[in-house]
Amino acid sequence: MSTQPEVIRESDVSLHIRRVVSYIVLIFLACLCLFPFLFLIVYTTRSHVEIQQGFSLLPSKYFGYNFKNVMDYVQFPLYKGMINSAIVSFSATLLCVYFSAFTAYGVHVYDFKIKRGVYTFILMVMMVPTQVSALGFLDMVYAWNLDDTFWPLIIPSIAAPAIMFFMKQYMEASLPIEIVEAARIDGCNELRIFNTIITPILQPAFAVQAIFTFVGNWNNYFMPQLILTDKNKQTLPVLIALVRNASPSDDDQGKAYMYMALAILPVVIVYLFLSKFIIRGVTLGAVKG
Repeated sequence: MSTQPEVIRESDVSLHIRRVVSYIVLIFLACLCLFPFLFLIVYTTRSHVEIQQGFSLLPSKYFGYNFKNVMDYVQFPLYKGMINSAIVSFSATLLCVYFSAFTAYGVHVYDFKIKRGVYTFILMVMMVPTQVSALGFLDMVYAWNLDDTFWPLIIPSIAAPAIMFFMKQYMEASLPIEIVEAARIDGCNELRIFNTIITPILQPAFAVQAIFTFVGNWNNYFMPQLILTDKNKQTLPVLIALVRNASPSDDDQGKAYMYMALAILPVVIVYLFLSKFIIRGVTLGAVKG
C-alpha cells in the first residue's frame, strides 16, 4: 500500500525536472534570439573609434551624438527612407493579405471542375523563387515605363501563393461552410459575406500574415535596389546599404548602427500592435482543440 504514493511522488519529481529543463532551454533560446538586438542597441551608444577597438557589450555615452548625426545626415535622409518603405510596406501588406484571403475563400468555398488543378498550380508557383523570375520581371517593368516607381513593388503583392495557402488551411480549420450557406440564404452576396462575416473570423490569420508580409516588404532589398534609382525614392534597406558602404571620409559605424536601430523600430511597433490578435488566435485554437 505504501508503494503507490512513492510512485506518484517520483512521477511528480520527474515532471518537475522536465519542466525546469524545458524552461532553461526556452530561456536560453530566447536570450540567443535577443542577443543581436542587444548587440545593436549597445553599439548605438558607442562612437566609431570605440567600435573599431573590438567587440564589447558595454554601453557608452554617444547615443545622443549618433542620433543627432543620423537626423542631420542630408546625403541619405532617414525620414525619406522611412516614408518610402512605409508606403511600399503598408500598401503591399494590405493588398497581399486581403486578396490572398479572398482567393483562399473562393478556392475553399466553391466547388468547380478545375479546382484541384488551380490549387495545384498555385502551390507550384509558390515553389518558384523571386530571383528566378527577376530578369523577366525587370524587362516588363522597363517596357511599361514603371521603373523608379513604387508600383512594381506593390501591385505584384496581390499574388502571394504562400499566404493564400496559409489562409486556406486556416479556413479549413476555423470556417464552417454552414456559416456561408446560412448567409447566402439570408440574401447576402459573396463580397458582403467575405467582408462582414469571414474577415472577423480570419483576424488571427490576418495578423500573423500581416506581420510576415510587412517585415518581408520592409526588409526587402533585392527588388527595390534593382528598380529604384532616384535617391529620394529609395527604401530603407537600400539606404542602409549605402550608409554602410559610405566613403572613408564619411564612414561612421556608430551612425550606421543607429540608422539600423531606427529602421527596425516600425517593425517592432507593428508586431506589438498585432501580437494581441496572434495570442487570441492561439488561445481560440487551443480551446477548439
